Amino acid sequence: MKRVTLTILLIWISYYFVSSQENPWKGVSSDLSHGRIKIADNKRFLVFEDGTPFFYLGDTGWELFHRLSKEETEKYLENRRAKGFTVIQAVALAELDGLNTPNAEGNKPLIDNDPLKPNEPYWQHIDWVIRKAGEKGIFIGLLPTWGDKVDKRWGVGPVIFNTDNAYKYGQWIGSRYRNFPNIIWINGGDRDGGGDNTPVWNALGEGIKSVDKNHLMTYHPWGEHSSSEWFHESSWLDFNMCQTGHGQRSYSIYKRIIVRDYNLKPVKPCFDGEPRYEDHPVGWNPDVLGWFNDADIRQALYWNLFSGSFGHTYGCHPVWQMKAPGRDPVGLVRNNWYDVLDLPGAWDLIHARRLLESRPFLSRVPDQSMIIPDYFPETDYIVATRGDGYALVYFPTGWKAGIILDKIGADQLNVSWYDPRTGEMKFVEKVPGKGTKYFTPPSAGRGNDWILVLDDASKNFKNP
Repeated sequence: MKRVTLTILLIWISYYFVSSQENPWKGVSSDLSHGRIKIADNKRFLVFEDGTPFFYLGDTGWELFHRLSKEETEKYLENRRAKGFTVIQAVALAELDGLNTPNAEGNKPLIDNDPLKPNEPYWQHIDWVIRKAGEKGIFIGLLPTWGDKVDKRWGVGPVIFNTDNAYKYGQWIGSRYRNFPNIIWINGGDRDGGGDNTPVWNALGEGIKSVDKNHLMTYHPWGEHSSSEWFHESSWLDFNMCQTGHGQRSYSIYKRIIVRDYNLKPVKPCFDGEPRYEDHPVGWNPDVLGWFNDADIRQALYWNLFSGSFGHTYGCHPVWQMKAPGRDPVGLVRNNWYDVLDLPGAWDLIHARRLLESRPFLSRVPDQSMIIPDYFPETDYIVATRGDGYALVYFPTGWKAGIILDKIGADQLNVSWYDPRTGEMKFVEKVPGKGTKYFTPPSAGRGNDWILVLDDASKNFKNP
C-alpha cells in the first residue's frame, strides 16, 4: 500500500512540475474526433479524415510496453502530452531481451517464443497502454517487432520470423489493433531492409495491411538510411521514415536523405523518425565529441521540418531504453529515464509545433532558392520553407543571409524573429515584399539559433 501511495505521489509531483512550466500544452495533444489519419491530397502531409492537418511530433519510447509499469506509463504519457507530443513510437516485441525478460507485470509476449502463440496477459497490457495514450490524444507508432527478431546482426534476438509466420503474425496483430483509433504502424526496427530481410518485412507489412485498412504504415530503417531505399513503391508503405542517427552534427545528412526522399517519384510524405538523441554521446565517443544537447535537438528539428518533412521525432537516450537502477546501461547511458523527462530539448519541440500550426500548414514547401548566398558551412546551414502568405528561415548559428522577398508573393511583409528556445516572437519592422533584403539574427554562436518569420502583412496571422 505504501508503494502504491508513493508512486501516486510521484506521478502527481511530476504532473505538477510539468504543468507549472511556462505555457505547456493544454488539453489532449490531438483531437481524435477528427477521424482516422490519412495522406493529404498533395501527398506531402498527414491529415485527419476531415482534412484537419496532423502534426506528427514523436518520441522514441521504444521500451514503453516492455519496461514500464502502469503507474510509470501514466507518468511518462502525461509528461509527453504536456509537451505537445502527438506520437509515441514503441515496440511490441522489444529490443532489450524483449522475448525472454518479462514486462513489468511479469509476462512475456509469446509462448515458447512462437510468434503465432501470443501470451494474452502481455498483450492486454499493450492494449491498456494504447488506450491510455488515446485518452490523452496521443497516437502510438506501433512496431510489431524489433529488427533483431528478423536479423540479429546485433542485439539479443533470437531470430523467430520467416516469410510464412511473419505474414500470419501480421494478420494477427493487425486484426487485434485495426479498430483502435490511435495507431500508426511502423514496420521494421532499426534494420537494413534489403537482401534476405526484404521478403520477411514485406510479408509482415502485407499481413497487417491484409486485415487493417484503417491505419497508415511506414518502415523504421537502420542508421543514416531511409525506408525509401527498399520499400518506396511497396503497396504497404504509405510514407517514408528515415533515421539520420546519432553520429551527424551537420546538415549533410538531411541533404543526403530528406531532400532526396522529398524529390522521389511517386511522391510520398517523408520525415526523420530517429535523429540525434538528447543526452546521447555524439558518435558514441563522448570523451572526444561530447554529448548531444538542446542545441542539437533544435538543429535536427528545423533542418528536418524546413527541408520538406511533414513531422519530426525526438529522442532522449535514457528514455528510449527506460533506464532505471538495476538495468544494464546501453550505449554509455548516464541517467535514469525519469530524471531526464524535462530536459530543455524536450520542451523546445512544442515551439515548432505552435509556429507551424499558426500558419497555413498544408501549403508549406521547402525553398532554398530564397536564400543568398546559396552556400554555408554544413554546420551552419540556413534553411527556408514557405507557404501561403509566409516564409520561415532557420538560422542555426547566426550567419547573415539575404532573402529574396518576391518568393512570398506579398506587397508588404511583417518581419519578426522567433526564438526557438522560448517560443517568443518579436516584431521588427514592415518592409516591401520585393527585392532582396539581408538579415542578421539577434545573436550568434552555437546555441543561438533563430527563425526569421516573414508574413504577408494583409493576412493578419496570429502569433504562435
